[in-house]
Amino acid sequence: MNSLLIILLIFGFATAIYLSVSLLNLRKQKNKFESELQSQIIRNQHLAKYEGIADADERAAKILRDAQETLEKAKADSVNIYNEANQGAQTTLEKANQEAKTVASEAREKAKTSKEEAKAQLDRASVEAAKIVQDANKRAEEIAGSAYEAMKNASLYEQTVKAMKNIIEGYGDQYIIPGHSLLDDLAQDFGHTQAGEELKKARERTRSLIRSSTAATCEYVEQNRRETATNFVLDAFNGKVDSSLSRVRHDNAGTLEQEIRDSFNLVNLNGKAFRDARITEEYLAARMDELKWAAVAQQLKLEEREEQRRIKEQIREEEKARREYERAMREAEKEEELLRKAMEKAQQQIEKATAEQKGKYEQQLQELSQRLKEAEERNQRAISMAQQTKRGHVYIISNIGSFGENVYKIGLTRRLEPLDRIRELGDSSVPFEFDVHALIFSDDAPGLENRLHKHLLLMQMNKVNYRKEFFKVDLKHIREEVEKMELAAKWTMTAEATEYRETLAIEKAIKENPAAREAWINKQPELKLFKMPEAEVAGISEE
Repeated sequence: MNSLLIILLIFGFATAIYLSVSLLNLRKQKNKFESELQSQIIRNQHLAKYEGIADADERAAKILRDAQETLEKAKADSVNIYNEANQGAQTTLEKANQEAKTVASEAREKAKTSKEEAKAQLDRASVEAAKIVQDANKRAEEIAGSAYEAMKNASLYEQTVKAMKNIIEGYGDQYIIPGHSLLDDLAQDFGHTQAGEELKKARERTRSLIRSSTAATCEYVEQNRRETATNFVLDAFNGKVDSSLSRVRHDNAGTLEQEIRDSFNLVNLNGKAFRDARITEEYLAARMDELKWAAVAQQLKLEEREEQRRIKEQIREEEKARREYERAMREAEKEEELLRKAMEKAQQQIEKATAEQKGKYEQQLQELSQRLKEAEERNQRAISMAQQTKRGHVYIISNIGSFGENVYKIGLTRRLEPLDRIRELGDSSVPFEFDVHALIFSDDAPGLENRLHKHLLLMQMNKVNYRKEFFKVDLKHIREEVEKMELAAKWTMTAEATEYRETLAIEKAIKENPAAREAWINKQPELKLFKMPEAEVAGISEE
């Protein structure tokens, strides 16, 4: 009797295990079958108290029949469900992925009625898209068999090796993406405010995937284990991504993108120990969208700040030019008034002068008249320059000591004295003064400057910020282009670079002659107050 009971108990437990395996995909009937199976197990466990009862054999046989019927029913139901699922997975993986994107996109477009409805639709779309991809993956596995799984593993291992190499060796410059390329697909009037709105949408998409439990997946069936495994990989991945996003600048989007991809591959590799717990491709894409719009917002802010800086600089320059015109007009008017008074006085003297003195006063009057004419012309020029905002000078300057040979800055100024502007450019921000190679007056100075900049487009030194106006080019090439425009200009082809060349001579003398070094030090007003230590002096000479 005991042997029979043990056999029945073993058979009951075997039945329970078999049912658990068979009912993996029978979600609708899961609770019912588990309840029946649990009932059978409980009854089997209670058989011990029936040892002394005469009908124990009959009761055991009934338990066996009930378990067998439950098993047969579960088998039949599992076959039916499997066949239905297999018939539903008719599309290929590529088509399903595309359909998933379409579903999500349509849901995002329709989800504009209210915030709550949008969240609900987005969640439903995420679930539907995930199911389509899951069915397609299953279909691909059925078609390709082990080859499909091997292909996925090979890709994962390859990307993992690359991720580890990046972490060990660093990312360097190989993943740098030019900031302006982030804006290539955006409208011209797209601003950082709109980018901020897109970033909010991307973050809401991320939250929606988490709410709908499609951000991560694994092969565990039991709910608690499944949630534990997916939460584990999600926490690990989100920690890495949030760290990367906190460091977003306008110039490091490419590097951070690779960091996130590397984290994705490493987390998914580590998740294999938890029944293949992994981050989904859709969730990776959502977080990549966050990175994209965060970087776009940073780049747009930078460009807007640069534009504001340029506008402020232009306003300051215009204000300086305006004050210069006003000062020139006041001085010219004052000079005109003095000259007219002098001419009136000379005229009176002519009327009273003798014949011998008239010649002298007439010559004086003629000189005053010429000076008055020049003053009136200066006044008129100042008035004209103030009224016509496009008039000005285009300058071509160089600074060998600061930027090297064959580097020229081409800019414009509306100052009456353009050299004042050039002297300002050579202030403390650069070590040496600029040399002027040409000053070209034009009624349309901005147009002339723009034509020269366009002609030298490929030669600009800063290919990110074209407003820097420095070009690596031979001066003869610039001169030939200006002469084609038939513009009058006086050229100085050789740069004096006086301070730079004198500095080279002094450095050579300091290095070769200790007396010259001491003499130069004594000439410096700041250094006369103390004696330099010999070690520092020796260091200067060695350099």
